[in-house]
Amino acid sequence: MNLVLHGVDDFAIARGDTLERPAFTDKDRLATFDVVLANPPYSIKQWNREAWTSDPWGRNFLGTPPQGRADYAFFQHILKSLDKGGRCAILFPHGVLFRKEEADMRQKLVDADLVDCVLGLGANLFYNSPMEACVVICRKDKPTKRRGHVIFIDAVNEVTRERSMSYLKPEHQQRIADAYHAFKDIEGFAKVAILDEIRANDGNLSIPLYVRGNAVSDEKGEYAADGLKDTIMAWVTSSRSLENSIKDLLQNIGGQNENL
Repeated sequence: MNLVLHGVDDFAIARGDTLERPAFTDKDRLATFDVVLANPPYSIKQWNREAWTSDPWGRNFLGTPPQGRADYAFFQHILKSLDKGGRCAILFPHGVLFRKEEADMRQKLVDADLVDCVLGLGANLFYNSPMEACVVICRKDKPTKRRGHVIFIDAVNEVTRERSMSYLKPEHQQRIADAYHAFKDIEGFAKVAILDEIRANDGNLSIPLYVRGNAVSDEKGEYAADGLKDTIMAWVTSSRSLENSIKDLLQNIGGQNENL
């Protein structure tokens, strides 16, 4: 329905378990694509980790993720599904950038020079969730200028907040896109890091390690101060809205009972 509403008429939809039985295949290998845009399920607990250790599609080239976090399984599936010059943009929780249990896989990812951009987004951009997310952009064949480098963009403040929801205005989107294409340092907003600098941080891709000035981070690299403040404000606003809605509902029910 979403595709039809947006005027897309050339599509194929398949329902199934991507990790156990990938639906898009080409004979004995995965089908590959020029561009992949994905929002995989966050940190699912129940998945067939044992089968992944000997994945017949060769998607475990970075390693086997921990049982309680399948993010890097989806990540590897997407990377394996790219054409030679393919690109992908994946929406992830910030944990994939710095969690210790995925450090070895992340280091291999950095060494393979697949990561092109790590973009941090603000809170409350997703319905009914105050969390901050990140977008990881990867390329199988980077342009010469971008090889051996990763651009980090801290767009946590590039949002407009209304009540408990936030959204990106066109000017926010444009600033992010301009920074990505310019591929240069912008104080407090963007930083182009060389791979040796990332290796010196043990492959940690947490944005505040590279872009300084926008957010206050804790020792784990999360947006502690700003994120907590935004979360509390969103919770307060949402609670007040819910309280008012319940009051209105009860008043309406009471009025209907009187009419009966």
